[in-house]
Amino acid sequence: MFGALTSLTYLSGRAGCTWQLFWIGIPVYVVSWVLDQTLAVSLVLEAVDQALEKAVPVIWNSDIKAANCTSPQYIQRLVDHGAQISMDGRGRALDNVFTERLWRSVKYEEVYLQDYESPRMARQGIRRYFDFYNFDRPHQGLGYRTPAELYFEDQNQLQFILSEKEVPTLT
Repeated sequence: MFGALTSLTYLSGRAGCTWQLFWIGIPVYVVSWVLDQTLAVSLVLEAVDQALEKAVPVIWNSDIKAANCTSPQYIQRLVDHGAQISMDGRGRALDNVFTERLWRSVKYEEVYLQDYESPRMARQGIRRYFDFYNFDRPHQGLGYRTPAELYFEDQNQLQFILSEKEVPTLT
């Protein structure tokens, strides 16, 4: 039994460009993500579909109250897969401790160091970072294991995933 987390953050690049990064994860393991300037509902739904192809969580938690994560299509996808929907209320920062830690890691270990010139460069860099984060970066809170080691308990499945070693994203 597990739950999925979703969250949204804003990233800045050169010349004042701002992008929205939406991700779906099973605590600490990034399952799917999308980066866009507007983050249209259709892109969010594609990311949701990618995540649901891998696993259906018992509870789907979101800290996002924006239209792209409260739309009837978004809600219906989760209901159709039997996931219970949870949305955080105000002042529930501890509910998002994994999410906030991930955002800090992404921003300080990748985004702020790169100062991307374009969305394409940002997608490439973030894709590399999430691959590193999931498969190569040991986490103290996980007993110095990687998120992939925790998420994929079956070593055969892990070896298959490691051979592909890429977190899916929409391009």
